[in-house]
Amino acid sequence: MNIVSKDVNYAVEITGNGDPLVLLHGFTGNRDTWKFLIPLLSDRYTMIMVDIIGHGMSASPADHRRYEMKRVAEDIKYILDVLHFPKAHILGYSMGGRLGLGFACLYPEYVDTLILESASPGLLTEGEREIRRGNDRKLAERILVNGVEAFVDQWENIPLFESQKRLSAKTRSAIREQRKANVPAGLYNSLLGMGTGSQASYWGDLKNLDFPVLLVTGELDPKFCEIADSMKKKLKQAEWKIINDAGHAIHVEDGEKFGKIISEFLKRNRRRN
Repeated sequence: MNIVSKDVNYAVEITGNGDPLVLLHGFTGNRDTWKFLIPLLSDRYTMIMVDIIGHGMSASPADHRRYEMKRVAEDIKYILDVLHFPKAHILGYSMGGRLGLGFACLYPEYVDTLILESASPGLLTEGEREIRRGNDRKLAERILVNGVEAFVDQWENIPLFESQKRLSAKTRSAIREQRKANVPAGLYNSLLGMGTGSQASYWGDLKNLDFPVLLVTGELDPKFCEIADSMKKKLKQAEWKIINDAGHAIHVEDGEKFGKIISEFLKRNRRRN
């Protein structure tokens, strides 16, 4: 279905029955990222899979300011309001995890639980953010100059995704096609408006979150393991799972184990009506 939030059309796929679960994909992904979880979760949860602004079948506005974290978090709130869900479980991967955390910090009353796969609360200092914004702008400009396919050639070979080279040719091809399906303007503006350097730091908000949080990282992704370790120390109700022999995208590299961990966490933290 399509839901229009403040002039932006969002493509949203809804399936299943039960407590709502919002699923937010990573940069260059789309809602199809999560379809492997449907057989596992849809009998107990209403799965709300969203194409984030600038991705998939959702709109790609020309103004990068429309992609700012606060504005997109407000869009997620609006989607839940339209669907008449006052609270939901939130699951986000990487960029989607940053968005999920931003949503949880801005609208904690909407959150039952929060699941963050390879996600960050942002950068601590303005100096770090300024450097990152500069790097993201250079990356974004290459998308406009060289096109999405050339960008994907570069993106899939960055060290963060090194462990994905062990995946089957079929899986790698599916990921590549998903990335290539995005439009240049959407990816460009996502980097400028919602990149790690552009978002606010939510490190100081972690201590205020009063709901269960699950952090999931891959053993082969030391940067995000370090981030998760620091996050866990600040959160009131946090679990942290490190997945052996997996990198940044655990749901792709070990979907069976990822699904089991998610399912068990949600089961432990189901609403008591």
